Amino acid sequence: MTTFTSIAAVAEFLAGLTPRRRLVGIAGAPGAGKSTIAEELATRIPSSVLLPMDGYHYPQATLVKLGRRERMGAPDTFDVAAFVKVLEAVRFSGGEVLARGFDRTIEEPVADSIPIAPEKRTIIVEGNYLLCDNGGWEAVAPLLDTTFFVRIDDDIRHERLIERHQRFGKSPEDARAWALGPDEANARLITATAPRADHLLELP
Repeated sequence: MTTFTSIAAVAEFLAGLTPRRRLVGIAGAPGAGKSTIAEELATRIPSSVLLPMDGYHYPQATLVKLGRRERMGAPDTFDVAAFVKVLEAVRFSGGEVLARGFDRTIEEPVADSIPIAPEKRTIIVEGNYLLCDNGGWEAVAPLLDTTFFVRIDDDIRHERLIERHQRFGKSPEDARAWALGPDEANARLITATAPRADHLLELP
């Protein structure tokens, strides 16, 4: 396992990969900074596009019907089969692929909102459960050419999560309860998958 200490080092590493279309996984616990890393990589790597896993949340109505709304963000609150299907299309198809995005203001997936054009050769796939080995998620990692696990101090991660939840409408009390409750339960599961990553990215 290699430790990368800067985004520039990651970008340089990816630039040396095969020129065919490649899928790069960026995983980590909630609040670790993986979205920020993935977004910055997408700006540094030519012909790249960002594909977040969040677009494959089940819709709110489906979560309510399944009795999983209060656990939104857990592995079984995502449409993993659809996520795997779009990754397969990206990897094996030479044409345009339309992927789902996610609107955080309403916490709903948005169909066909991320176009992945044929000329996009590096697909940066970002999400919590890319390295999980059960529940259907085990099909994800084999579709990725290389994977990174982002790690940061838990206190910093918790602060970020609480702030994020408040920014999107939760009260300070509810934000803290969610960050230290459902988010932290998911974080323990996600952190256990870190040894499966090809590279560890430590953030200060």
